[in-house]
Amino acid sequence: MRTLGQDRTLVSVTTTVAGVLLAAGAGTRYGMPKVLAGQGEWLKSGVDALHHGGCADVVVVLGAAIVEVPPPARAVVAEAWADGLSASLRAGLSAVDAEYAVLHTVDTPDIGADVVRRVLTEAIRSASGLARARYGHVPGHPVVIARRHWPALLQQIHGDEGARAFLADRDDVVSVDCADLATGRDIDVK
Repeated sequence: MRTLGQDRTLVSVTTTVAGVLLAAGAGTRYGMPKVLAGQGEWLKSGVDALHHGGCADVVVVLGAAIVEVPPPARAVVAEAWADGLSASLRAGLSAVDAEYAVLHTVDTPDIGADVVRRVLTEAIRSASGLARARYGHVPGHPVVIARRHWPALLQQIHGDEGARAFLADRDDVVSVDCADLATGRDIDVK
């Protein structure tokens, strides 16, 4: 069954989608864990973007700072968070059971549900089940990865590397321009 989403694109209502908000890092360049930025507003913004963008389940991956997460999200702690982004990604994907995972970062607060919905729609429509937002010529978040790719992704990542290398090695990732909706800029310094 398919239905029109708020932005008038077709979205499957039987597809299971989980959002993974990566928020475990210490934010050393920023001066504090980014999950605490804006007095929790970045965290709330990320959860809202995933939830209202089509994710039935939203997981926030924590590590350097443990905080309460806003509903309807649930928290998962990446015990090895200091090992880098790969530990956060492993913890997040291990905590969800869905056909698609929408990977998002807490330090991109201007990304809203409209961006998530657009990228998710294109991933579901594609044969590969892979899509990533781009802002002009710059790739960014969110990234959508169909479950069938998770084992290969998890086998490839290590240290402070997320899905970037996995996606770069492929020619079947749908690049979805979202520059009309957000900057997609990750904030590294105050």
